[in-house]
Amino acid sequence: MSEANTARLRDFILQNFPTARKRRIDDDSPLLESGVIDSLGMLDIVKFLEQTFEIKVEDEELSPDNFASIRCLSDFAMKKSAAAGFME
Repeated sequence: MSEANTARLRDFILQNFPTARKRRIDDDSPLLESGVIDSLGMLDIVKFLEQTFEIKVEDEELSPDNFASIRCLSDFAMKKSAAAGFME
């Protein structure tokens, strides 16, 4: 996924999750393990991903591997976009 899309994810997380700002996370910082996002936060991120990248996140894709970091989220969105035939 382009750096611009990774930056969009980073900005969303920094704007919507105060703990992310306090901890000054980077693209590889753990989001779930560190408590930056919780299960409700995951739902906010899913909504953002679906609206922003025009993808559908399935229940089975709500795994720690996909939500581990900003980079993991970006990679996940890129793969979903490519599978759907949509690339920005």
